[in-house]
Amino acid sequence: MIIKLKHYEVRSRKDMEMIDVTGLVEEAVAESGVTDGIVFVMTAHTSSGLLVTEGIECLERDVLAHLERLAPKRPPEGVYGYWHNRYLDYDGRLGFNAGDHLKSILAGVSCFFPIADGKIVRGGRQRVYFVEFDGPLARKMMVQVIGERREGGEG
Repeated sequence: MIIKLKHYEVRSRKDMEMIDVTGLVEEAVAESGVTDGIVFVMTAHTSSGLLVTEGIECLERDVLAHLERLAPKRPPEGVYGYWHNRYLDYDGRLGFNAGDHLKSILAGVSCFFPIADGKIVRGGRQRVYFVEFDGPLARKMMVQVIGERREGGEG
């Protein structure tokens, strides 16, 4: 049994941004030597997410716009507010990003794929995106590969 964990730093350049990390996931699988198994990807943050979707720019814009409508950074005046956007007496910090946390919950913080013949098994148009909701920031993403190396197999 092979179990490999790889840490990556993902740097966002915008407040909200979808960053294609498919190549990093494929790299981790290739370096692991696993030919048959699974790969698990997760973000270490509560205001970022991981999504699997088709890799085209117009869809990236649609995803971000829709998530912003569902959980806006600043709700419309007089409609509702966020309890998190306040002074947090338990640690002395100011909570100001409730909408970003809610987007993370909606998007999800992890994904996984099977591995066969040393490659991740995914749909032809599927891409893995690290999604920043509270940037720009340097973030941590982990990729864990678990499986076996078949004798004479690729990878």
